[in-house]
Amino acid sequence: MTTRQPSEAARCPLTMGRRRFLSGLGASALAVKMGLLDFASELFAAQAKPAAKPVVRAVFLRPDTDRFWMGWPGASYDIKKSQALYTNTLTQAAAKLGVQLDIQQKPLATPAAVNAFLEQVKKSPPDGLIVTPMHMGHWRNVNHVVANKGDVPTIVFSPMGTSFTGHLGPTRSAARTFVGATQDVGWLAQALRMLRTVRVMKDTRICIARGKATVDRPLDVIGTTLHYIPRDRFVEVFKQTKHTDEMRQIAGYYKKEAKKTIEPNDKDILDAARAYVVCRKLMAAEKCQGYAMDCLGIVGSRAAPPPCLAFAHLRDEGIVGACEADWNAAISSRLTHLLFDRPGFMQDPAPNSVNNTLMGAHCTCATKLAGFDKPHEPFILRSHSESDLGVTPQVLWQIGRKCTVMKFQGPASIILGTGTVVANIDTPPSGGCRTSVELKMDNIADARDCKGFHQLFIYDDLAWQFRAYCQLAGIKVVHI
Repeated sequence: MTTRQPSEAARCPLTMGRRRFLSGLGASALAVKMGLLDFASELFAAQAKPAAKPVVRAVFLRPDTDRFWMGWPGASYDIKKSQALYTNTLTQAAAKLGVQLDIQQKPLATPAAVNAFLEQVKKSPPDGLIVTPMHMGHWRNVNHVVANKGDVPTIVFSPMGTSFTGHLGPTRSAARTFVGATQDVGWLAQALRMLRTVRVMKDTRICIARGKATVDRPLDVIGTTLHYIPRDRFVEVFKQTKHTDEMRQIAGYYKKEAKKTIEPNDKDILDAARAYVVCRKLMAAEKCQGYAMDCLGIVGSRAAPPPCLAFAHLRDEGIVGACEADWNAAISSRLTHLLFDRPGFMQDPAPNSVNNTLMGAHCTCATKLAGFDKPHEPFILRSHSESDLGVTPQVLWQIGRKCTVMKFQGPASIILGTGTVVANIDTPPSGGCRTSVELKMDNIADARDCKGFHQLFIYDDLAWQFRAYCQLAGIKVVHI
């Protein structure tokens, strides 16, 4: 029997109502402090139409019997109770993530049943498969599914008691497949999140204000669309946008929450909130889920103030706000938001050849580094350091916190590494950007060998999770 589980719309910032957007992204605490839930804001008036829900099919491979005898998982393994637990865990996760979950409760117990299932997958490919072997004797059927599923991203969930080392070998390097062998049944929620993310990344549109043309550029492999608009659109809309009570609430929040304010005045902070509104207007008008801009060109010509605080605020809401029209950093941010419900810090890497560390600095940094629903890190309101204009938060990172460093190098590859925060750096006396963080990198003999530019620093060691996702999505991982 096949059961379809209804669920909420996918958590995409521009595809849901204002209240659910804020709460769904973990920004509700921030919103309450700022009074945003009381506004009938024009920011949320023009919503992008939601994409169809990702469809994930789940099946169980085991003998069609009420009890096992001898061999793993053993006679003490309760088949019905275990399958009900796996089903319930997936169903709850699907409801939270906005996934259409299609669970086939009757087990695939014979090669004929497996082949019939593969025919269904071929005729109507889902966005993802979750295959759960519940008996060691069915790994031949598991391998057959993996070898004949086509290009559908597939997770094999092997609960403890259903696999040895030898069982996992043949699927280890299978295309667009990840085997999750674990005693943690709750991991199924992360498995479903990864499959959902593969699909949502394909549906994502990033608005990039750069140059003079309006053009779409779909990316290979990851599927995201880069939607280019003329850079001057930001300047035009900024000039047309007047100060509002909502902007005053946003400005008031930052003045209240900051440890202190150094360079900016009240008008600077209000205009920074105004820039945030402009970014949201442009995203809504262009039906995009993120925003990137040639910000240095605009600031250099003094056409508009730096959007540093605007981008930081977007990131705290789970929305892409990327500097310098760097689309690799933009899709890296989008992926991080979807997989881990937290922002990354897009930074300029500056190796410290005396300490053999990697310093990363930029003038925009999210404050909710531990998660969209977590308290913000301490921050100081500063100016954009290169121009001494506008507002940016200097965010103080937790010393000793483990971090992941990653970035796309084109849509088919990411660089990936880990490190630990050892220092925050003040400007002045140092030069460079306002948020400056120093990491002691792992497994790197010389920090000058770190690859990439504008890599993301992300709280916690998430490297293995990134690798699992990349295996599903067909993305190559290169050590940093």
